[in-house]
Amino acid sequence: MRFLLGFLARLIPFGVLIAALGVAFAAALVFTSLPDIREEQTLPGLSAPVAISLDSHGIPRIRAENEQDAARALGYLHARDRMFQMEAMRRSAAGRLAEIGGASALRLDRFSRTLGLMQRAEADFAALDPETRAMLEAYAEGVNALIAIRGRLAAPEFLVMGEPEPWRPAHSLLWGKVMGLWLSGNWRRELERARLEAALPADKVEDLWPRDASPGRADLAALPPGLNLDRILAAIPVFGQDAPLPGSASNAWAVAPGRSASGAPLLANDPHLGFNAPVLWYLARIELPDGQFRAGATAPGVPGIVIGRNQSLAWGFTTTHSDTQDVFVERLAGPDAYLTPDGPRPFTLREERISVRGQEEAEVLRVRETRHGPVISDLDPAETPQGHVLAVAMANLAPDDTAAASLLRLNRATSVAEARDAASLFSSPPQTLLVADAAGRIAQYLVGRTPIRASGDGSLPARGWDGSMDWQGFVPFDAMAHIEDPESGLIANANSRAAPADHPVFLGRDWFGDWRLRRIRELLAARPRHDAAGFAAMQNDVVSPLARELLPVLRAVTPPAGLAARAHALLADWDGAMRADAPQPLIHHAWLRRFRQLVLQQGGAPEGTAAGPEFLARLLLDQARGTAWCGAEGCGPLLSRALGEAVAELDSAQGSDPTAWRWGTAHVAAFEHPLLRFVPLLGRLTRLEVPTGGDNETLSRGGMREAGANPFAHLHGAGLRMVADLADADGLLAMIATGQSGHPMSDNFASLLQPWRSGDVLRLGRQPEVESGSIRLTP
Repeated sequence: MRFLLGFLARLIPFGVLIAALGVAFAAALVFTSLPDIREEQTLPGLSAPVAISLDSHGIPRIRAENEQDAARALGYLHARDRMFQMEAMRRSAAGRLAEIGGASALRLDRFSRTLGLMQRAEADFAALDPETRAMLEAYAEGVNALIAIRGRLAAPEFLVMGEPEPWRPAHSLLWGKVMGLWLSGNWRRELERARLEAALPADKVEDLWPRDASPGRADLAALPPGLNLDRILAAIPVFGQDAPLPGSASNAWAVAPGRSASGAPLLANDPHLGFNAPVLWYLARIELPDGQFRAGATAPGVPGIVIGRNQSLAWGFTTTHSDTQDVFVERLAGPDAYLTPDGPRPFTLREERISVRGQEEAEVLRVRETRHGPVISDLDPAETPQGHVLAVAMANLAPDDTAAASLLRLNRATSVAEARDAASLFSSPPQTLLVADAAGRIAQYLVGRTPIRASGDGSLPARGWDGSMDWQGFVPFDAMAHIEDPESGLIANANSRAAPADHPVFLGRDWFGDWRLRRIRELLAARPRHDAAGFAAMQNDVVSPLARELLPVLRAVTPPAGLAARAHALLADWDGAMRADAPQPLIHHAWLRRFRQLVLQQGGAPEGTAAGPEFLARLLLDQARGTAWCGAEGCGPLLSRALGEAVAELDSAQGSDPTAWRWGTAHVAAFEHPLLRFVPLLGRLTRLEVPTGGDNETLSRGGMREAGANPFAHLHGAGLRMVADLADADGLLAMIATGQSGHPMSDNFASLLQPWRSGDVLRLGRQPEVESGSIRLTP
């Protein structure tokens, strides 16, 4: 025994040494996966050498002889810096996340396979014009050149996963499919509203989704009895839970020369999407012959500039939030068919095999499609009522998607007129496109397919069997509510209703409040002329018009004595600014959050009912509606109770001195790796956090999901900010959160986080201020 103990004692140091060597070897491999800052590589397909200079943040300036060579170079750079991000995107869209993530990813995979995003992308690629296909093929050549050179070292994640598969041109179209799916999610709201119809009076359902004044008919279908929408909704992925990208929004505005200090149009855009590490965007500048250039934000996986400018035109996007999706109730006609106005029709059937990490057998998914679209109730077939199924029609799933061709034309456009031609090809997702040109013109175009309904307003599931609520095609582009060269010299959009209420084209029933739009207009009206620096400052504004609107009501509440009264007193002279270093925003949000919970509970709303700021404003600013939900005494007593309970929670979290509470302590912007966030140690090491100001209704968007351990965490916002002044032929101001690299060990993984948080901008001029690296690609 003594000998054995002595042997084990000598063995332990050896084991520790072996473990240390193993860790060191793994670390060395990860370090080896970092790309070189200076390199020269052969890239098949190039017509001429391409020179790339990298600035201190890893932002490339690409000098190429033609567009296709620039696309190859951009594909190489995207793969060099963001290959795993591209891999995650295509796996998510193709329904192949479970291959690496196991059974936890099955819900998302089943959904993507049911919608058939990969098959639709392949069909769309085959139908594109030859020039657009050639650009996508050139981009894929650049991606695959990097994969051939680096293999498993393309990104540290591939050291475990294995070498990435070759990139196919259709994979680039998957980015548009994913964005089209998550930027137009009305169909889920239809199911949620239908669920509430059975639980609440009609006027209360109306309060939760206040009706817009746009024209539209409401002859809606009754759902079949026995339909368990809770189970079906539970089978459908939720953006922000199954995929790390919560709800979306954006700001964009432009001024004509008469309102610009430079004498040329200015355009600002900051799209609000979910936070990841790295963020969605990748900055780049492309130089072409004869003074042509393109600069701005690219999306890894996609050739070209998505938001930015060229030598003569600037452009930006916001989400329109129009209703381009409908759920249809289909009546069965036997086991393999469903009813149509022309009689029974067989389902279109396909079988999907989903490989799952850790399982020997693949999961087999039987997908049925009707003339309206995929059958989504099959995601939980046990809960589909006998004799019916639910199918979903989505404009973003319609064939012949030409968004890629539209983006190529937009990159080339040099005038508002040419931008309009490009916009007419933009098929998905529904967006508001703002453009400005060097000749002094500004315009706004509503792009993306908008369905024409035979009847109904798309707010509830529709009858599918009799054709009475079918789509009758899409609204012609020229019939949409566009704006060109307004007399005011101003155009602004912030996701509220994008067309006048009396416009003949019906875009949808539900719209978000216009508080951010009001703030944009207020700031634009405050000065006779504007400059690029002022626009960048506007993008960082944290004043909430909604808070200002509600403050008189909140101040009039009689608070409980003690801590609640002291917290309430701090709102007396508050201006509604959601500053990170102030206590009032925290008091305000904690109070309204608790009030919303109490009023929904008291009003009989089912657990999990969504209720946005539009609902709160309706209750607190309309006495009759407040009484309907809060009781005969109005909402004052419930507000007082909510304040006391909210302050008690803050006491536990931030101490008993309300003057020392800070919004930024709770409202932390969190950027997580899409895969490593699930690994305890690596998740913490790759998680990026900064305290921030703002909230859902400020221009500096601080979006919250109000779920999880910290309901005030900042989970989505302006991962990109861009300002273009067309008087400056060479410049563009831009900033992204996190950094250019997706490699956690790179100096540029988080190099832009603090500048982003501080509201700084970078100038994407022709030459980098400091060149930190260079790449030469040769044929």
